[in-house]
Amino acid sequence: MSQDRRNDYDVTNTVQVSNPVSVRNAVHELFAETFPGMSFDKLWLAFYDFERLFTGRYPGYKGCDTTYHDMQHTLDMTLALARLVCGYERSVEPPDRLGAARAQMAIITSLFHDSGYIRHEARDKDFTNGAEFTLYHVSRSADFLRRYLPELGLSRDVGIASMIVHFTGYELDLDKIELDDPRDIICGHLIGTADLIAQMADRCYLEKCRDHLYNEFVVGGVAVENARPGEFMVRYRSGKDLLKKTPAFYQQVMRERLNSKFNRVYRYIEVLYNGQNPYIDAIRTNITHLVRIIESGDWSLLRRKPSCFLGIAVAMQDIERLVARQLAAFKGATVRPDDTLLMPV
Repeated sequence: MSQDRRNDYDVTNTVQVSNPVSVRNAVHELFAETFPGMSFDKLWLAFYDFERLFTGRYPGYKGCDTTYHDMQHTLDMTLALARLVCGYERSVEPPDRLGAARAQMAIITSLFHDSGYIRHEARDKDFTNGAEFTLYHVSRSADFLRRYLPELGLSRDVGIASMIVHFTGYELDLDKIELDDPRDIICGHLIGTADLIAQMADRCYLEKCRDHLYNEFVVGGVAVENARPGEFMVRYRSGKDLLKKTPAFYQQVMRERLNSKFNRVYRYIEVLYNGQNPYIDAIRTNITHLVRIIESGDWSLLRRKPSCFLGIAVAMQDIERLVARQLAAFKGATVRPDDTLLMPV
């Protein structure tokens, strides 16, 4: 991994993952190499609509205001997914290949896998930030895909896309997701893997967890859960506490998910990089750095200041106000710790 990797670039430091056009062009190149002669028109439209949705220009929606699950995260994940698809298609026998139509569905699903965080102007009037949907945002994303795919002329993909998007979350037991074609399960594994490896390989993953993901967890009822009136269960006391629990999450949850639940499909990246896996390498670098910080107690080593790519200008101030208000409400209540290991993603 390059020493001068820029904060909003992918693991190879070649694609600006905060820029929809840069990612669209990179995905187009991969798609054209993998499926020569196949149309990119619907994918072009999906990228266009994704940008409109996240920047607040899609009719009926307010735009992205979640500072961790921002536009850069989705673009980074979608690029990783396209690379995984490309590597998979080059690795397997013709009967097992996904084909252009299924690959297109997977890429569009990845573009809108976090659409559930975006507030609808009419239906979500009682909510002030998308992070409030944290615990059920994947089901909301599935609902968005059910409405959106027919607009692209892809009604046939609604059933599969609205199921495989759940491989990015924890609302459904993945072992109970039943799909008739094993290639659709592969798409789910690829999407779930891309979501994990892209965010944990982010150059600023640690700072983003401390400064942004923790805030989303507070607003979403994950960091502190209202167990019963006047009593709260604390999972993460602060952004720093979230980071202290991240190495255990990496060892116990993420590795099991990647290797077992998703059947080690991250290996298909290696086809594109001469047997190397820049994502896994970057994740190990991040976790090693985090362990060093925890052991030394020198939190000043976390000094990167990543930008957020949002659709609402005051989102940062709004979520910080919400967090302050919610944490203040816990003061004076009975608080007990909860050692349940939750996903810090």
